[in-house]
Amino acid sequence: MKTLHGRSAFTLIEVLIVVTIVAILAGVTIKQFGSTVRDARQSALMVDLNKMRTLIELYKTDHSASAPTGANNLEQLISSTNAQGLIGPPGTAYPHGPYMVGSIPENPFSRSRKVRLFTGSGKPTASGAADAGWIYNPTTGAIWCDDPAYISY
Repeated sequence: MKTLHGRSAFTLIEVLIVVTIVAILAGVTIKQFGSTVRDARQSALMVDLNKMRTLIELYKTDHSASAPTGANNLEQLISSTNAQGLIGPPGTAYPHGPYMVGSIPENPFSRSRKVRLFTGSGKPTASGAADAGWIYNPTTGAIWCDDPAYISY
């Protein structure tokens, strides 16, 4: 629209329409972003579980089909061990491992590395605790996510 001095300017209605459209687009984008974060965490969870399950199987291969005991958040996976699973300094006396560098991965939902032991049969029940990380069965070597929504992974 032309003003008295011949310059064009936006009217209040035009500005309000643009602001409304931007607000609608922001609302849709934020909703999409939330599901994208959840999907990324779910993918990270599946990758981490697959990696830990593979490394537990490798540990069992090196230790006469015995799974790690689960003590101290699966410390046997991040340390050098002998054939009996005892932890020691790397070398000829403790030739196996470490299978993971540093520590076990965080649960992507709770950011916890805490491992809760489960000695029952079948699938465990998730604890629902704020610091829940993983559930591990030292008898079978099975590992799960300690989250009610993702225990089936």
